[in-house]
Amino acid sequence: MWNVLETFYDSVPRAGARVEEHGELVLFVQAGDGYPYYARPRFPGGDPSVEDVLGVRARQRELEVPEALEWVHETTPGLLDVARQAGLEVLQAPLLVLDPERLPERHPHVRVLGTRPAEVNVVAELAFGSPGTGAGVVGTAERDAALAAAVPAATRHRHAVADLPGEGVLAVGTAQRAGDVVEVVGVGTLPAARRRGLGGAVTAELARDALDRGAELVFLSAGSPEIARVYERVGFRRVGTACVAAP
Repeated sequence: MWNVLETFYDSVPRAGARVEEHGELVLFVQAGDGYPYYARPRFPGGDPSVEDVLGVRARQRELEVPEALEWVHETTPGLLDVARQAGLEVLQAPLLVLDPERLPERHPHVRVLGTRPAEVNVVAELAFGSPGTGAGVVGTAERDAALAAAVPAATRHRHAVADLPGEGVLAVGTAQRAGDVVEVVGVGTLPAARRRGLGGAVTAELARDALDRGAELVFLSAGSPEIARVYERVGFRRVGTACVAAP
């Protein structure tokens, strides 16, 4: 499984980036529109050094992109200490894979789209602006205000929305694919609509859609153990740790 995940992480950015090698690290440099990519260990490769990390950080500053480094702890365990020695803080995020037999029933108001409506970006940004699983005050009024200036974006991915009658889109998520592997990312619920199971329902529907389209492995990373429990309730189980490092 680890080689499958490493191949996925190495493959996904290449469609929208040019690749630079810095010792045992690879930096994916954004080509065109979209969010800047990260650096990660070269695959297959050896153990990155402090000098490799410092070199990538210098290059990212030169490019004026975030100094971001991502990897799977189980495949590159030594990078945790190296990244810290190079001045980075590391988020250790639960890494979970889907057990298809544990998927719940479909939610009646969640659907998967091959297009990317403006609500996907807007709801995700509002959700991640108030991290965690607790309810908050940001809701449909803030969503509608942001939508007034939003523009739909092109997409290479599948998206899911929880679109409730009389309320509109309250939760969103995205599935990105490489080969037979799909990663669920960007799952977010408007803070005022949390604790209604919508984030889990969006995740489950993206997973079901991926299986229906021939995926052999569906996985995701959770921002915290608390968030991981949301995904565990819809059929995912923890298998490891995804590390995300930044200054």
